[in-house]
Amino acid sequence: MSEFKCGLKDSIPIALGYLSVSFSFGILAIKEGLNVIQAGLTSLTNVTSAGQFAGLGIMVAGGTILEMILTQFIINLRYALMSLSMSQKLSEKTKFWHRLVIAFTQTDEVFAVAMAHNKSLTLKYMLGLQLPSIAGWTIGTVAGAIAGNLLPASVCTALGIALYGMFVAIVVPQAKKSRPVMIVVLIALVLSCIIYYVPEFSFVSSGISIIICTIAASAVGAWLFPRDEKEQVEE
Repeated sequence: MSEFKCGLKDSIPIALGYLSVSFSFGILAIKEGLNVIQAGLTSLTNVTSAGQFAGLGIMVAGGTILEMILTQFIINLRYALMSLSMSQKLSEKTKFWHRLVIAFTQTDEVFAVAMAHNKSLTLKYMLGLQLPSIAGWTIGTVAGAIAGNLLPASVCTALGIALYGMFVAIVVPQAKKSRPVMIVVLIALVLSCIIYYVPEFSFVSSGISIIICTIAASAVGAWLFPRDEKEQVEE
């Protein structure tokens, strides 16, 4: 199987999950005053869930460009860490402009699937992985925008759960096969719960929380389960 086809195969659950989640964004965008074209272009050029929902709220509230920049920076800062990690797995033949193309659709789910790939990442594989994801996110948004107010709020909320279910489906199989991965996931989970439920940490935003949990869990994992250089070379 070619790298591109392999990417397409791996992208199916992501695209389906994005299709349902972005549907709710499309409905919300119409309710807040955007038209179908504006909603579709927003998803096509951003491909992000939390960032788009937050950005839409700022636009509706009449926020400033500075507020938008700061909000998006905080929410999406975790992608910088993901990109640094993924860059270590890219093929040595990956050119600079290839990296720019790959960086466009750097999402949590795409990152998780790409890092679980058992080979070096190539542009062809990443295009196969990302193109259906972009299509699913954009088509779902347009479909939701067209549906408008036809669906009740309870249905929109239920559709939003699909993204979390999809991400769990990506992480759990890897955790079951690898004890270090399982421990790192549990550490991140515990830290996330502490930050979310302990009142003293209420000032920490969701974006910063993800960054803290990611760095802390990864650091503990690297300390407890150091990888031998020979193993990395063989991979």
